[in-house]
Amino acid sequence: MRRSLLALSVAAASFALAAGLTAPAAQAVTVIPTGRYAIGDSVMLGAKPNLASRGFVVNATESRQFSAALSIVNIKKNNGTLPRNLIIALGTNGTIRLSDCLAIVSAAGPNRRVFLVNNRVPRSWQTGNNTTLAKCANSTVFAASRVYLIDWYSYSRNKSTWFYSDGFHLKPAGKSAYATLLDAKLDALGR
Repeated sequence: MRRSLLALSVAAASFALAAGLTAPAAQAVTVIPTGRYAIGDSVMLGAKPNLASRGFVVNATESRQFSAALSIVNIKKNNGTLPRNLIIALGTNGTIRLSDCLAIVSAAGPNRRVFLVNNRVPRSWQTGNNTTLAKCANSTVFAASRVYLIDWYSYSRNKSTWFYSDGFHLKPAGKSAYATLLDAKLDALGR
């Protein structure tokens, strides 16, 4: 009798598997790492040691366009290494499209905070980029509690000693001020 019940149980389990009648697998819970991940261009690259000393992981390179951040965010998110705090400091090298900014925030997901750093770059696109970043940060598409604008433009106003002659690359005092501002804005919200 025992053998018959065992055989019947095995047969029933085999049938259920073949018919797709098994209980659904438990959904994996995604754990978002803590930390601060910053994506930037040459301005951020100059301040990389200052930011790293404050706990930022910095991915910055010269001449990076704003749109390049989307693939970086997607790769980090897909491999489970995109932390809770994402800082985007791009726009020095050209125009920012609102659709690119919205796509980056959307890709980061609802459980991460995105900090957009506006531009100080004496070029024709500065005002437009800063307007676009403010629109992105204030978009009703996202919960107000997860997208923030860090106003580097106003913070650095009338601080010509922070910049080299091009008006946007940072001298040592500017690197320190830049890192201090980003650190303070993130610290104000906690980890």
